[in-house]
Amino acid sequence: MSPLRFHNNEGELKSRVVERRHLLEVSLLPWIRNKCLRIRSRHLVTCLQSPANHRSPDLHTHTHTDTQNVTTDRETPAAVTIVTEGGTAELRAVPSADRTNQTAESPIDRHNTPETPGRDTHTRSEANVSLSCCSRVSVMLQLPLLVTAQVDLVLVLVSVLGLWTRLSRLGCPNNVVFDEVYYGQFVSLYMKRVFFIDDSGPPLGHMILALGAYLGGFDGNLVWNRIGAEYPSSVSVWSLRLLPALCGALCVPLLYLLTLELNFSHLAALGAALLLLLENSLIVQSRFMLLESVLIFFVLLAFFSYLRFHNSPNSSWWRFSWLLVSGASCAAAIGVKYMGVFSYLLLLGVASLHTWNLIGDRTVSHLSVCVQCVCRCVCLLVVPVLLYLFWFYVHLSLLNRSGPHDQLMSSAFQASLQGGLSRITQGQPLEVAYGSQVTLRSSASQPIPCWLHSHKANYPIRYENGRGSSHQQQVTCYPFKDVNNWWIIKDPGRQELAVGSPPRPVRHGDVVQLVHGMTSRFLNSHDVAAPMSPYAQEVSGYIDFNVSMATQNLWRVDISDREAESEVWKTILSEVRLVHVNTSAVLKLSGVSLPDWGFRQLEVVAEKLFQSYSSSLIWTVEEHRYGTSQEQKEREAELHSPTHIDVDRKISFWAKFLEVQWKMLTVKQEDSEHKYSSSPLEWITMETNIAYWLHSSTNAQIHLIGNPVSWGVANLSLLAYQLLAAVYLLRRRRGFKDLPEGVWGQFECLGCVCVGGWLVNFLPFLLMEKTLFLYHYLPALCFLYLLSPALLEHTHTHLLSSVTQRRTLCVCASAVTLLVFLSYRTFCPLTYGSPELSANQLQGLKWRDTWDILYRRR
Repeated sequence: MSPLRFHNNEGELKSRVVERRHLLEVSLLPWIRNKCLRIRSRHLVTCLQSPANHRSPDLHTHTHTDTQNVTTDRETPAAVTIVTEGGTAELRAVPSADRTNQTAESPIDRHNTPETPGRDTHTRSEANVSLSCCSRVSVMLQLPLLVTAQVDLVLVLVSVLGLWTRLSRLGCPNNVVFDEVYYGQFVSLYMKRVFFIDDSGPPLGHMILALGAYLGGFDGNLVWNRIGAEYPSSVSVWSLRLLPALCGALCVPLLYLLTLELNFSHLAALGAALLLLLENSLIVQSRFMLLESVLIFFVLLAFFSYLRFHNSPNSSWWRFSWLLVSGASCAAAIGVKYMGVFSYLLLLGVASLHTWNLIGDRTVSHLSVCVQCVCRCVCLLVVPVLLYLFWFYVHLSLLNRSGPHDQLMSSAFQASLQGGLSRITQGQPLEVAYGSQVTLRSSASQPIPCWLHSHKANYPIRYENGRGSSHQQQVTCYPFKDVNNWWIIKDPGRQELAVGSPPRPVRHGDVVQLVHGMTSRFLNSHDVAAPMSPYAQEVSGYIDFNVSMATQNLWRVDISDREAESEVWKTILSEVRLVHVNTSAVLKLSGVSLPDWGFRQLEVVAEKLFQSYSSSLIWTVEEHRYGTSQEQKEREAELHSPTHIDVDRKISFWAKFLEVQWKMLTVKQEDSEHKYSSSPLEWITMETNIAYWLHSSTNAQIHLIGNPVSWGVANLSLLAYQLLAAVYLLRRRRGFKDLPEGVWGQFECLGCVCVGGWLVNFLPFLLMEKTLFLYHYLPALCFLYLLSPALLEHTHTHLLSSVTQRRTLCVCASAVTLLVFLSYRTFCPLTYGSPELSANQLQGLKWRDTWDILYRRR
C-alpha cells in the first residue's frame, strides 16, 4: 500500500474543495429537494478519513500508486457535515477495513509520510473517491431516518397528574358504590349475553363498562342488589372502574388542548386544565363504574378535533382526519347518553357557520368549496349516523339470549332470542290456518304486555254506576301465560275445529270466528257499553240466554303490515286488526284495569272511532299449533301440551333496531323520589351533595361534592362573560369597536363553545320530568372551566392597560389558584374515602347546611 500523501499546496487544496462541492451539489441537493428536506446549507465540508481528522482544516485521502488498486466506494470512508440554521447534522460511514488502518497508523505517522509520485493518478483517484463518497452520502441520507419531536412538558405534566388523581388506589373501596349497583346489572347481562333495555340511553356506554369487566375476567356471576355490598375476591374491581377513570383522566389534557385551539395562551390552557384536575366531583365521578366521565371525554374530544380541523391550513388534506375523529366522537357521545345529542347539535351549528363563511370566500375555487362541503357533510352527518347504527348492531349481536326485558318486545323479537319464547315457539307452523290454535298478544306495551283471555266468569248484571251489562262471559287481557289464553280460528261456513289436510291458510280480508279453547265460547261484540270504557262496545264470550240478543261473532282479518292483498296470516310476523263485521268496531286493549269482579285484569273493548294505526289495536299470534282434536276433552288436553316442528324464524337487524329504539324512547321506568335527588337550579350553587359510599363501621365515606372555590369561579366567569358580551354588543351597535376583528372573532368563538356548551348541557334538564342528580351538571361545568382562564386572559390583554392593573390581576389569579388547590386538599378525604376523619372534622366540612354528611360519634 502506498503511503498517504498530505497536500500542503493551498491553491491546489482550494480547487479540489470547489470541485468536490460541485459534485455534491449535483448528486446530493436534488435528492434533498425531492424529499422536502428544506435544508439551507451555509457550509459543506467534504469527506474526512476518520473522526480524529474531522476537526482538522486539512484534507486527507487514501491513494494507491497502482491505478488498478484504487479504493472503491465500499472501502472509502466518508463523512459529510451540513451546517444549517438549526445546528450541525453529520452523516459518516467508516468501513471496517479503514478502521483497521486507522488503528494501525497514528496521525503523526500519516503526517510524516513522504509524497508518492504520480500526480495524475492521484488526481483521478481523488475524483473517483469524491464520486463514490457522494454516492455513499446519498444512500446514507435515507437511513437512518431522524425525527425531531417537540414535547409540551406542561401537557405531559397535566396528563400525568390527571392519571394520578383518577387512577391511584382505584380499587378502594372494595364495595359497590352508588349507581354501580345499577350499571353493574347491565355489565353482568353483557357477560352472559342476555338481552336487556335501558331507557336511560343507547348501549355504547354499557359496552365500554362491559369491556373493562371482560378485560378483568369478570364472568357476570354477581348479584347487584345492594349499595355497599363487598365485591368478592374473584372480581377485579380495578378493571371494572378502569375505563371510566381513564376517560376522566384524559379529559384534563383534552381541555388543555381545546383551550389552545381556541387561540389562547399556554398559561390559560394550564389554568383550565388545573380547574378540571382539581375538581373533586369530577374525580369522584371518574373513579367508579359510571358514565359521566365517558360522556365528557367524547364531547371534549369532538370539539377539540373539530377546532383542530378548522385551524389547520386549507392546503393540508390530512386535516379532514380530524373532522372524521370529530364526527366519530359525536356518535360516541350520543351512544353513551342521549344528552350528547345537544352537544352534537351545538357542534353542527358552529360547523354550519364556518361552512357558510367558506361558501362566501371568493378566494377559494368552486371545486374546492364543493369538495369541502361534501367532506363536512360526510364526516359530521353520515359517519355519526352509521356509527350510531353500528353501536346497536354490536349490542344486538352480543345479546342474543332471552332475558328479563323480553316481555317489553314484540313476539317476533322474543322468538329471535335463544331461550324464553323461542323455546316455546320453536317449530311452530308459520301460516295460520282454519282450525289453528293460537294465543293473541297485544302489541301495546302499556301498561304491560298481555294476551287475549277469557274464563268462566260473567260480567255483572249491573255495574257500580248502575249501568246494565250483557251478563256474557268476560273477555279480558291477561299479563301472564295461561291455558285460557288459547283461541281457535274457525271457518264460519264449517263446523270443524281441526286443521284440514292440506291446511287452508287464513288471508287478509277473510272473515273468521274465534272460539275460546277451554270454554268453547265465541268471541262476540254488540251494541252494549263496555264496563270501564262506556264510549266503546263490550267484548264477551257469547252465551245464549234465550233472550233477544243475537250472536254477532264474525270478525274480519285485517293484516296491517301486509305486502300484498292476498297476504297470509303468519305466526309472530303479521300484525293483525280484528274488525267486527256487524259494527265495524275494532278489537282493542283499553288498558284499564277491571274491578275485583274482573280479577283486576285489563279491559278489552271494540272501538268504532279508531286511529289509522295504534299499537292497542294490533294483535299478534305468538303461540300457534295446528289443532287435531274435535272433542272438547281431547282439545283441552291438546292445549296443555307443547308442539315442536322445526321452522327457522328470524327478523332483520333493521326491524330489531327500530323496535329497540322505539322502546328506549317510549318505555319509561317509574320515577320515584330519591333522598339525594335535586333540581337543576340547585346545581349552580351546589345546594346538595350525594353520599356515594359509607364504611360499615367507621367514618370513612365518599361524597359527590364539588370544589366550592372552582364552582364559584365558574359561576363568576359565566356572569362576567354575559355582561361583557352585552357591553361589547351595545358599543359595537353604536359604532365603537373596542376590539380588533380578529380578537372579536376569538371572543365570539369562546362564547359559542363555552357558554353554548353550558347552555345545551344545562337547559334541557329544566324541561325534563325525571329524577335528577347533581352529577347531571358535570358536563356543563366542564365548559365553564374552559371559559374561566380564557376570559381572564382576555381581560388581562385587552381590558387592562396599566402594568399595575395587570400585576394586580395576576396576583389575584395566583391567589385563587392557591385557594382552588387548598379546597381540593380539604375535601380529599370525602373524594377518595381516606383518610378517615373524626366526627368533628366531618362536621367542619359541612360548608352548607343543605349538605348531608354522615358521621358516627364515638
